[in-house]
Amino acid sequence: MCQIQMEQDVESTVTVRQPKLPKQSWDDVPKPLQDKERVKQKIQRYVRKDGKCNVHHGNVRETYRYLTDIFTTLVDLKWRFNLFIFVLVYTVTWLFFGFMWWLIAYIRGDLEHIGDNQWTPCVNNLNGFVSAFLFSIETETTIGYGHRVITDKCPEGILLLLVQSVLGSIVNAFMVGCMFVKISQPKKRAETLVFSTNAVISMRDGRLCLMFRVGDLRNSHIVEASIRAKLIKSKQTKEGEFIPLNQTDMNVGYDTGDDRLFLVSPLIICHEINQHSPFWEISKEHLAHEELEIVVILEGMVEATGMTCQARSSYVASEIKWGYRFTPVLTLEDGFYEVDYNSFHDIYETNTPSCSARELTEMTARSRLPLTWSVSSRLSTQGLPDSQEKSSSEAEEQVERNGDVANMESESKV
Repeated sequence: MCQIQMEQDVESTVTVRQPKLPKQSWDDVPKPLQDKERVKQKIQRYVRKDGKCNVHHGNVRETYRYLTDIFTTLVDLKWRFNLFIFVLVYTVTWLFFGFMWWLIAYIRGDLEHIGDNQWTPCVNNLNGFVSAFLFSIETETTIGYGHRVITDKCPEGILLLLVQSVLGSIVNAFMVGCMFVKISQPKKRAETLVFSTNAVISMRDGRLCLMFRVGDLRNSHIVEASIRAKLIKSKQTKEGEFIPLNQTDMNVGYDTGDDRLFLVSPLIICHEINQHSPFWEISKEHLAHEELEIVVILEGMVEATGMTCQARSSYVASEIKWGYRFTPVLTLEDGFYEVDYNSFHDIYETNTPSCSARELTEMTARSRLPLTWSVSSRLSTQGLPDSQEKSSSEAEEQVERNGDVANMESESKV
């Protein structure tokens, strides 16, 4: 039976950790405790609290697909690998063209006529591999110190100079573009978009609602912000097919436009638990045993750069508090509104039915039935029989009149 109850729970900030038992001692633990511990160990997040997806791709054999989109592959790499590749590419190109300049000087015999004023080398003042390497750096970076210069008596050197200039420009455009895109990525912007630690379920406007809070710590706002929520829960179809981590959309105001946010101050996102909600038949007791996860996604454009930003978080069943509300954080000061982010994650307990939304709706409907029945019964006992008797008597009188008229007509004919 559904009852409205208030539980005085005192949450402690101290975390009690059970000691790790050896294998032999684990066998001595009662079976209910073992099952409870195994359930805790089986809970895995699909999306972590910081927004990173807890999914690893394994046995990917078609690795060549990463090379077909080398630019995106480089951008997605971690910073240490990206910087290593950045330095490696430039160093390899400088060494390669430095070797080519040294090879031309070696083949032409320039290294054998060092200091000979009668000899016209391909590159002046190039007397070894180190000087050829330095000339390669000067050529590709267009530094041009003026000490080493190419002469007009070396057509192969002129051709190599053209090739290095073109390839150097391509390398610069590719690597600098990759670094620019990686630096300008709005991933760090998502660090200032915060979600409440817990989601809550309580009554709002006479209906059970699941709610969580979002906020933006920066003064520069997210343009065209929108919010989505998905329920991640494994299911089995009527045909017996098992679908792991099935994704179900949760309506957070798509039909009313409430999913489009003006995120200037923290907002409480509300999901009404109705017959279309996946929480329609879940009660407080059932929620404690459910293995589910709610993934929330906040998207929008960064006002400063115009790039799309996405922030994610998730709530498992233990992080959904039944019978709580969020503490207000917005106060009116002298000429402005102030947001107290110290209370952003705070919740307080409130009177909330512990039954499911379906049971609550059925109970509400049953509580209204006696009034309906009394009105209808009163109408049936007072109004309906009188009207029926009047209508029946009128019908009988009409039949008798019709019979009298028919008899008179028959007699007149005779």
